[in-house]
Amino acid sequence: MTQVLENEELEIVSKETCYHCGESNQGHPIELDNKFFCCEGCKMVFSILSENNLCNYYDLNSASGVSQKSVNPKEYSFLDDQDVIDKLIDFTDGEKTKARFYIPQIHCSSCLWLLENLYSLKEGIMHSRVDFLKKEVTFIFSDKHLTLRSLVELLASIGYAPYIQLNDLEDDKRPITDKSLFYKLGLAGFAFGNIMLFSFPEYLGLAHSSESAFNAFFAWANLILILPVILYSGQDYLRSAYQGLKHGHLNIDVPVSLGILALFFRSAYEIVSGIGPGYLDSLAGLIFFLLIGRWFQQVTYARISFDRDFKSYFPIACTVIRDDKEQQLSLDKLKAKDRVLVKHGELIPADGYLVRGKAMIDYSFVTGESALISKNEGDILYAGGKQMGSVIELVVSKKVSNSYLTELWNDPTFKKEENEGEVNVLADKVARFFTIVILVVAFSTLFYWIRIDMSTAINAFTSVLIIACPCAVALSIPFTFGNVLRIFARSNIYLKNIQVIEKLADINHLVFDKTGTITNVHSVNMDFEGDALSKEEKKMIFSIVRNSNHPLSRQLYKFLEGKEYYEPAQFNELEGKGLTASFNNRNIRIGSENFITGNSNNHDPLSSSIFIEIDGRLKGKYLIRNNYRKGLSLVIDKLKSIGELSLISGDNNSESKNVEHYFGKSSRLFFNQKPVDKLNYLKNLRNSGNNVSMIGDGLNDAGALTESDVGIVITENTSNFTPACDIIMDANQFHKLPLIYNFAQTSIRIVLFSYLIALIYNVVGLSFAVQGLLSPVIAAILMPLSSITIVLFGVGLSSYLARQKNLV
Repeated sequence: MTQVLENEELEIVSKETCYHCGESNQGHPIELDNKFFCCEGCKMVFSILSENNLCNYYDLNSASGVSQKSVNPKEYSFLDDQDVIDKLIDFTDGEKTKARFYIPQIHCSSCLWLLENLYSLKEGIMHSRVDFLKKEVTFIFSDKHLTLRSLVELLASIGYAPYIQLNDLEDDKRPITDKSLFYKLGLAGFAFGNIMLFSFPEYLGLAHSSESAFNAFFAWANLILILPVILYSGQDYLRSAYQGLKHGHLNIDVPVSLGILALFFRSAYEIVSGIGPGYLDSLAGLIFFLLIGRWFQQVTYARISFDRDFKSYFPIACTVIRDDKEQQLSLDKLKAKDRVLVKHGELIPADGYLVRGKAMIDYSFVTGESALISKNEGDILYAGGKQMGSVIELVVSKKVSNSYLTELWNDPTFKKEENEGEVNVLADKVARFFTIVILVVAFSTLFYWIRIDMSTAINAFTSVLIIACPCAVALSIPFTFGNVLRIFARSNIYLKNIQVIEKLADINHLVFDKTGTITNVHSVNMDFEGDALSKEEKKMIFSIVRNSNHPLSRQLYKFLEGKEYYEPAQFNELEGKGLTASFNNRNIRIGSENFITGNSNNHDPLSSSIFIEIDGRLKGKYLIRNNYRKGLSLVIDKLKSIGELSLISGDNNSESKNVEHYFGKSSRLFFNQKPVDKLNYLKNLRNSGNNVSMIGDGLNDAGALTESDVGIVITENTSNFTPACDIIMDANQFHKLPLIYNFAQTSIRIVLFSYLIALIYNVVGLSFAVQGLLSPVIAAILMPLSSITIVLFGVGLSSYLARQKNLV
């Protein structure tokens, strides 16, 4: 009998609310497969999902869909316009296209699941990835099976129409951030003030006066005022607690919601029965101060946000030709119609049209697939591709949207295998058991006091639930580490994400590259030894090194300082060896002695050499006397306290004595090493249990940077960038290299000390709460105050110590 009644109740509920979106059916439900819907739109979305076996969408969160009542059919014919398409997409090679959309309807795990499983719904969708916090979805789809318009129409048909405004395409504007928190805070503050006003008779001890009718009226007015506060202002806490319990997880919102509900139902009972005014002022104050704490977190986090635009966090520069002169510009200064020079191995900084040269583009940075794509003059090139042929020129058609390159840098395709840091593990353990402990303490307190005094029992129970909060532990890492990222960035040291900080703190072996890393490519002495070079031959040498971004090529290019050059009929750069090219039916090779002659007989201990061969004849060599970076000795001495040091270089051992002078005899020094040798050396170190950091220039050591725990690229204001690195460091900040490792360890200690403060706060707060000495309002004030204290402590102390260490 009981089961029958329950089934009837469920049927009534299911008829009253929409199975798809959860809104009221308003007495006229639309039925399909024993499911009831509020409108034809919701029914259509359900039928699409059902036909494609995607109804797991509803298992994750019931009624999780977006209501289709107010959705108006849109005309997306403008997405057939190629100019509009070019502005919306991030990449296309004629076979597959990559595009990102802002979808404001994303709100829960069901949305995420459905959008990342769209490949089951439509042939041609190869990949989709949701950024839940940004409400963005990145799609890669096949041009053969799908167009941009049909993709957008598919999204719109299931209730996830992308936000596209034609007048916003150039500036990539987004809607103003959801301001619902301000509305909730305003409502809670309004109700809190008025409930306190209506409660003045109670505060003044007039509750039992002859004006009892007024007291009852004000009590009922307070009850009416509190309802929207709970249902609207407090809905996030209640919903989060419900979803957590539904999936068998006790999150921090469970005790908070219990406190809210306990105060409400106890107050409602007292008011309805006429035995008292309840605790609605405490309840309104509780929600108001909780929302203030949430607002503070959002504001502070936004200010130190490490979801950054590349103007301040992506230091790669590009070579722009203006007035027939080459000049280096940072990406934020790049404008449409600028003419950009891209050398071998350099990143394409912005979308543009190829106007000179033949492009061989590696788009693995964008798509994750390593394959060279040939492009001719007039073809469009997309930001993030890497030129693997001779030098090319392009005219910028569209600036890269803010943070696009940083998003590529953080793409899961390039994510290293890593274990979760000890600090994060500790935070997870605290969060996992904290709620259980608090619930036990709260109910124990309730059962103890309920025999003595009901009012004290309710207050003590609620105060325990509110005062104890692991938020301080959860907030310490993102706020402290986020501020550390900002501190490093102000010194032109750019960390990929906050996880790098924990890995930095564990490093015990540092491996250096030589050329371009510990040597200054802008400060060299160079001479030529060999047969005299004709003007044409010098022009050939200038032309071939113009195509390369290798430090030695850049040094020779600067030394020759030519203005006229030949376009190579053929060009190739062999990693760790040298360059080959042909000009006007003449062949030239330049590179290491072993590459040109097959020997390694250069024993000059003070210089490196670039050998020149023209038409099969050895013409001589350029002797390069490197100047080591300023402060190298001090940097190396400080790094020895962090761990063991190694140097592994593709150059010959001509400067081994100089290097040994800096590194000492105890360090391991390797020369004439190929890129694969560097990679294998890093693998062996890690297999031996070492936590390894690789410091290089990002050119011939991409494999080693990938293999390392922390890869650091020293950049000389150029676009020699590899997504394998974890840190990009301006070469002018090389003297701060030891501070990177030391300050990472300091940051870990700050977080651990924050945990200690949080522990002390919770112990002291609970000791007062269980004795019934704290009102729920005071507990609600102290809860966000503890979070604010931890945030200010982490951010303030890290900023102070950074100044003390001269990091900023």
